[in-house]
Amino acid sequence: MASTSKANLTEDDEEEEEIEHFDDFTLASSWERFISEIEATCRQWSADGPKNLLEKGAVHLDYSNKIYRIKSELKDATKIYSMEYYFGIDNNGNISDWNCTLHDLQLCFGVKEFLVISPQSASGVVLDAPESSKLLSAVAIALSNCSCLWPAFVPVHDPSRKAFIGIQNMGTIFTRRFEADRIGSQVPVKFMHLEGLYELFVSKFAYWTSDHLTHLFKVYLMMKLTYRTLPNDDENDGIQDADAENAESEKMPDGGNLNRKHWDDDCPWSEWYSAEDPVKGFDLVTTCSEKVIESSLEMAEMENASPHEAEKWILTPNLSPNLDSSKGDRIGFASQLQLLVSALDMSFEAQFMEDFVSVENLGSDNLKSSMVIPPPTVLDRVLKDLLLEGRQFPDFAKGEHKSSRAIKGAPLESLFAQFCLHSLWFGNCSIRAIAVLWVEFVREIRWYWEESQPLPKMPAHGSIDLATCLINQKLQMLAICIEKKRELNEEFQDCLGSNDDVFVHMEEDIQVGEESTSFLTQSQDFDGKRDSPLILEGFNESKTTISKFSTNSQDAYSADKSTSDSKRTGSAGPVGSMKLLNSCQSLHAPFTQNAPLMTEDMHEERLRAVEAFGDSFNFSAQLERETLSSDMSAFKAANPDAVFEDFIRWHSPGDWENDGSKANDKWPPRGKLSQRMSGPGNSWRKIWNDAPSLPAYEQKPLLDPNREGEKILHYLETVRPHQLLEQMVCTAFRASADTLHQTNFGSLKQITTKMDQLYHTMASTLRPLQANLLSGNSEKIEDLKRLCVALEHVEKLLTLAASLRHKFIQAPRVYEAIFSDYYDFYLPNMGKGSADVDIQKEFDLKLQLRVNERQVVSNMFTPPTANQSWGKVLSMGNLLNGHEPILRQIVFSKRDSGSDCHYAVSTRGGPHMDDQQEIETYRMYVCGTSNDLRVALCVTSYD
Repeated sequence: MASTSKANLTEDDEEEEEIEHFDDFTLASSWERFISEIEATCRQWSADGPKNLLEKGAVHLDYSNKIYRIKSELKDATKIYSMEYYFGIDNNGNISDWNCTLHDLQLCFGVKEFLVISPQSASGVVLDAPESSKLLSAVAIALSNCSCLWPAFVPVHDPSRKAFIGIQNMGTIFTRRFEADRIGSQVPVKFMHLEGLYELFVSKFAYWTSDHLTHLFKVYLMMKLTYRTLPNDDENDGIQDADAENAESEKMPDGGNLNRKHWDDDCPWSEWYSAEDPVKGFDLVTTCSEKVIESSLEMAEMENASPHEAEKWILTPNLSPNLDSSKGDRIGFASQLQLLVSALDMSFEAQFMEDFVSVENLGSDNLKSSMVIPPPTVLDRVLKDLLLEGRQFPDFAKGEHKSSRAIKGAPLESLFAQFCLHSLWFGNCSIRAIAVLWVEFVREIRWYWEESQPLPKMPAHGSIDLATCLINQKLQMLAICIEKKRELNEEFQDCLGSNDDVFVHMEEDIQVGEESTSFLTQSQDFDGKRDSPLILEGFNESKTTISKFSTNSQDAYSADKSTSDSKRTGSAGPVGSMKLLNSCQSLHAPFTQNAPLMTEDMHEERLRAVEAFGDSFNFSAQLERETLSSDMSAFKAANPDAVFEDFIRWHSPGDWENDGSKANDKWPPRGKLSQRMSGPGNSWRKIWNDAPSLPAYEQKPLLDPNREGEKILHYLETVRPHQLLEQMVCTAFRASADTLHQTNFGSLKQITTKMDQLYHTMASTLRPLQANLLSGNSEKIEDLKRLCVALEHVEKLLTLAASLRHKFIQAPRVYEAIFSDYYDFYLPNMGKGSADVDIQKEFDLKLQLRVNERQVVSNMFTPPTANQSWGKVLSMGNLLNGHEPILRQIVFSKRDSGSDCHYAVSTRGGPHMDDQQEIETYRMYVCGTSNDLRVALCVTSYD
C-alpha cells in the first residue's frame, strides 16, 4: 500500500510540473503581456466597485469630494506607465449642469468615469505619436476583452497644450473617439467670435463648404460666461491716476463718490489701522439653457445679447488669501495685543518704568534692536491726539457691550483706554516704547494738574467708578481734584478782586461815614455767612429729600425764626412732622458735604485697618470721624436746640428705639437710644460733643484736592511696570473688543454669538490680572496668547461681515448667505492658532442669484475708466457694463436619430436601434478667451 500511494504522488507531481511549464503563446510578446496586465487591473477595479475601491486606497480629488481616483503602475519593456481610474460615488449628475467639481476631462468630453494612462516621466505626457497610438490601442483591446465601457485617455504633445487623445468602446456597434488641444496665443480672429466657432463645429460633419449656406443644421448649444470684477487695488490706482476732468465724472448715480480713500473708512477700527479688504472681488457666472441653432446669423445675434437674459446668475466671492492664512502676518488688534502680552511678560524685570527707557538696561543686542522707539515727532503727535479735548464729553456707555463691564478695564472713550489703544501702535508695542510713552504721558498729566486745566476724556463730577481699573479710578479722581482746585482758585481770585475794590473805595470815600458803613457791609458779605435754602454744588441733603418736607421751606424758616432765639443756618427744610426732643420745633435736615471720594486701594486700606483692629464699632467711627463731624456740625447749625439723640433719630434711625407708638408728631417723642449708642465711651457722642455748629458751606472741605492730587500723581509716577501692564492688557482687550463690537454687521446671529463668547472668555482669562495675581507665570501668559488667537478669529469674521454688508446692503440675503457659508467653512479652525489653520481646502461658494438681486451685482461691475481700458482690445461680445468675459465655455452638439440611414444599419445578431433614440454623434467643447482657446472634440462612429 505504501509503495502504491508513493507512486501515485509521483505521478501527480509530474502532472503539476507539466502545467507549470505550460506556454501561453497569446502572451508571447511584451506588448501582449502589457495588454494582459491592463486587462487584469481593469477587471479587478470593475469587480470591486466604487465602495470597495474606497477601502483599497482610492482618494478624492482636492477640488471635489465626489470624484475619486485610484492608481496602478504598469510596466512595458523598459517603460513604466501609470494608469488612473476616476470614478464617482454618485453618477446621477448631469454634465450639462456646468458643475465646477467636475474633472477637466469630464467637462471636455461629457464622460463620467474614465481611465487616464500616462508615462511616469517629468512631463507626464507621451511625446511620440506612434507610442501614443500603440498605448491607446493596448488600452482599447484590454477594455474590450473585459467588456468595460470606460473611456480611456492618453496625454500627448507638450504639457502646456493640455492635449489628449482617447477612445471608448460603446458596445458592438459604436465607438467614440476623443481629441483635445489648445492654442495658447495668436488665436485666429475668426475663432474669437461665436460665429466662427459655430462654423468650426459644422465643418466637422458637413461634407462640403457650400453646405454651410445651403443646409440648415440642427445644432444644440449651451454657453457659460464668467465675469470678474476689477481688483480693489486696480480700481484705486485708476482713480488716483485719472485727471481732474475724469474725476468729476466718476461719481456714482446714487450720489456716492468713488474717490474714497479706503473701503473701511466708516468702520470703527479705521481710527487705528486700515484693514485689507477680505473680499478681493467676485466672479459672476451666467449660464443659458440649451438652445437650437440653425445658422451662423443666430450666433452673431447671441454674441450681442445682454448677460441679463441668461437663465442663471451664479456668484462666487474671491476672498483674500490672508483671511485664513497660516503666516500670521495680518495686522489688527489681535496681532498688536500679542505684542502687548509679550511686553507684560518682560515687565517683571524692572522696578520702575524709567528703567526700560534707557537702552543700557535692555540686556542683549537683539533686544535693543527690536525695541527702537519712534522719533519725537511721532510721540508729540500721539500725545496731542491723546490729550486733545473734544467739544463735548464722550458717553462711556455708548457702543459698550452688555458684558463689557465684567472686564475690569477702562471705558473705551476714557483717557486711559485711549492711551492703551495708542500704545498698541506705538513702536511695535515694545516694553521700551510703552515706557517712553507712559513717562511722557504722566508728565503731561502733571502739567494739567499744575495748570489746573480740565483733564481730557475724564469726567470731573460724579462718583468714582470702582468697576474700572485702578489707574482709571485715579485719573477720574484727579479730574475731580482739578475741578475742585479750579473752583478754589476762582473763589480766591474773586476774593482778591473784591478786596482791591474795597481798598479803592476806602481811599476815595475815607471821610464819608455812610460809605464806610457800606464797606463794613461788604466785608460781612465777604465772610460768606448767609442763610440760603438752595442746594450748593458739593453739598447734599444727606439722609433726607425735600419731597418729604411737609411745609414750604420758606414758611418753615419764618416760623422757626419767630419761635427760636438762635439763628438757623444751612437748613434744607423740615423733615416731615418730626420734632426736636428739647423744644417743640421742627427737625430740619441740613445741607451736608458729599462723602469724600475714594478709589479702590483707599477702600482696601480702610478695610485692612478695620480687620487689623477687629470689627470694632468705635474704630469704624474713628475712620469716618471727618464725615461724621461734618454732618453733626451741619445738623447743629440747622437745629440750634438739637441734642445728640435728635441727630441719631435723623442720621441713623435704626439706633433709635421707639416706645411702640407710631405717631411722630407728638411731643415730646418717646424712645431711647440703642445699646451701642448708649454705651459708655461711645465715640459718636464724643464726636458730637466736639463738633462745632457750622453749616456745610463754612466747613473745611472733606476732600483736600491738593493733597489727593499729589498722591495720585505720585502713584502714576512710581507705579510698578507689571502693575501698569496688567491694567493695560485688561483695558486694551476690553477697548479692542468694544471697538469691534461697534461694527455694523447687520443681523448675523453668528457674529452676535461669537462676540458674547469672546467677552465671557476675556472676563475669565483676565481675572487673574484684575486681582494682581500674575507674577511672571508662564501659564497665564500662554492663556493670554490663546485669548489673542480667539480675538483674531472674531476680528477676521467681523471684517468679512462688514465688507460683505457694505457691498450688498441692498441685497441682504446675498451677504448673509455668503457669510454663513464661510462661517461653516471657517468654524473648524476657530479653536486653532494661525499656524495650525488648515489651508489645504479653499472656500468655494456658488450662490445662485435671484432676479431682483442681479442689478445689485451688475452695479459692482463699474464701467472701466480710460486708464483701465487703455491697451485692451475687446474681441469678444456679451459685454457686462463694458466688461468682457474672462472665460467663455461653449458646448456644441449634434444628435442623430435611429432613422438616419447611416446609423440605422444593424449587424446580424446585433442590437436593433429604436427609431426614436437619439445619439450624440458630434460634440465640441470650447473654452477660453480671445488670447487662449481650447477645443475638445468627441465623434461617435459606427463600426
